[in-house]
Amino acid sequence: MFWRRRKEAEDRVSEDGWLIVGLGNPGAKYEATRHNVGQMALDVLAERIGARFSPHRTGARIAEGRLRPGAPKLVLAKSNGYMNTSGGPVSALAKYFGIPAGRVVVLHDELDLPFDTVKLKQGGGHGGHNGLRDIAKALATPEFLRVRIGIGRPPGQQDPADFVLKPFGSTERQNLPVLLEDAADAAESLVEDGLLAAQQRFHGRTAK
Repeated sequence: MFWRRRKEAEDRVSEDGWLIVGLGNPGAKYEATRHNVGQMALDVLAERIGARFSPHRTGARIAEGRLRPGAPKLVLAKSNGYMNTSGGPVSALAKYFGIPAGRVVVLHDELDLPFDTVKLKQGGGHGGHNGLRDIAKALATPEFLRVRIGIGRPPGQQDPADFVLKPFGSTERQNLPVLLEDAADAAESLVEDGLLAAQQRFHGRTAK
């Protein structure tokens, strides 16, 4: 029991720690859909740091590691629940690990950006994205960092709510791996270089 309390205390001491969250919906039905592109990019980042996801008491699966020895600790997280209930697990993880909102990074799909685009911001509105809305409410602030992964607008009169829950098209799937690498690069740059430098690096770029 003493060891467990000591381990939990160590977990919570994260003066330089970062919480990086990939948004999506659970289950095989959704894993390849546009709405889950944030979790796809998080998988790329987890592979880079050699970390595996495991269950956590906060209602999420987490993977922990560092980009290199001596670098800040990263806690990568996927909620076990649906997109519109992402806030509870994110808030609980931030509290558990002692990570302020300014070091919470959310990777998410963005309808208002073309498919091959990655942009970064801190704060702002949710733009109708229910995952962002719920996180801002749970953290009591919108001032967390976002890696916005462009999925583009639906063609014709297709309902955006249906569009985001469909798999990527064949042409998109060919370019998707590069887009996911770019999104993982952007998350790394936020941690290592800060928001302004990361924005200067990624804004105006497109996946090739």
